[in-house]
Amino acid sequence: MHYPEGMPSPEELRQRIENGIPGASAEVRSVDGVHFDAVVTAPSFDGMSRIERHRLVYGLFENGELGGAIHALSLKTETP
Repeated sequence: MHYPEGMPSPEELRQRIENGIPGASAEVRSVDGVHFDAVVTAPSFDGMSRIERHRLVYGLFENGELGGAIHALSLKTETP
């Protein structure tokens, strides 16, 4: 799939998540280039609630980016 200029690819989101959360691995998919599904596994999630985990991931994105270029990001977070 070709992603329009200014629109992130699943690979770009994966890299951002993995670079932003030490030890994390992420699988990111999109069927339309604006709605994304991500499974993020990280040791640092241990002891965190689901809400805390999601806030950590969402915090990696710039203000307005979610709901903008990234219309939706559905998360599943887990520990190894």
